[in-house]
Amino acid sequence: MTDLQVRKMRFAFADYDVPFLWNEENPAFSSMANAVSFLAIGFEKMIVNMIREAMPLITDPAIAQEADAFVRQEGQHSTAHRQHANGLIKQYPGLQETLNAVIAEFDHLTVHTSLDYRLAYTADLEATFTPVFKLMLDNDSTLFQPGDDRVASLFIWHFVEEVEHRSSALIIFESIVGSDVYRMRMAPSIFGHVMKVIRLACDGFNKHVPLEDRKIDALSMFGSYRLGQRLRRRLRLRTQDNGPMPRAFDDLPLREQLIAMVGIIRSQLPKHNPDHEKLPALADLWFERYASGYDVSHWYTADPVASKKADR
Repeated sequence: MTDLQVRKMRFAFADYDVPFLWNEENPAFSSMANAVSFLAIGFEKMIVNMIREAMPLITDPAIAQEADAFVRQEGQHSTAHRQHANGLIKQYPGLQETLNAVIAEFDHLTVHTSLDYRLAYTADLEATFTPVFKLMLDNDSTLFQPGDDRVASLFIWHFVEEVEHRSSALIIFESIVGSDVYRMRMAPSIFGHVMKVIRLACDGFNKHVPLEDRKIDALSMFGSYRLGQRLRRRLRLRTQDNGPMPRAFDDLPLREQLIAMVGIIRSQLPKHNPDHEKLPALADLWFERYASGYDVSHWYTADPVASKKADR
């Protein structure tokens, strides 16, 4: 079992404007992270309802305790991402429509799919997080540090806690469903839905956030979309130009990207055990600093004296 701690975090998003382009050096990553914020709100709402429904079926007290801590961590993530999203909506009111549409996608799953499916959905998606977030956290100096410290600190906190509870969703799934075959069989539908929701968010960004603020076509993270746009231009077909189409990870080492991709594939295989995954070094540092009293809500800009004390 993982030893989870529920941490209540606030990131001062109401104190001053939250920029859409929060990392000006990487507009594509800024947009992708914003889409993750929108997805997290709907996904974590689904998780809360799912665990409430699953609890009576969990007979092992240790697993019940794990599920309780897991859902309380996810609830804190949802609260913080709502604050981030509200900051964006304050500047771009049309994004409320986008957020509502994203949440509705997960509400639909809660109402119209089985508990087994939602447990598999959570287990499959959460299993991918450790390799993906390790790639991001191992490259924090380019993905996070140059940006708005509130937004960067939000994502760093969320991602290290996802690493902390990396086994929880699979433990809960195994205790109730316990079928790797079912989990693998549902994977295409699950990841198809994830991509649908991310695309919904990115399409909303293109619609409601002016190009001068986002700097890129928010849909550029989708390879099929980039290819389609290029083909249309080459064939001189009418197409809407939503801006340049860079990718969020263009500047990251290719080897690290391939390792993350292998980790994602491995996470969906039978008998996958997230406890065996290689973890980002930044996670250990984050937990050490948090325990010492460092202000992790301002990861890069907190008082240097406190930072020095935390690193001892």
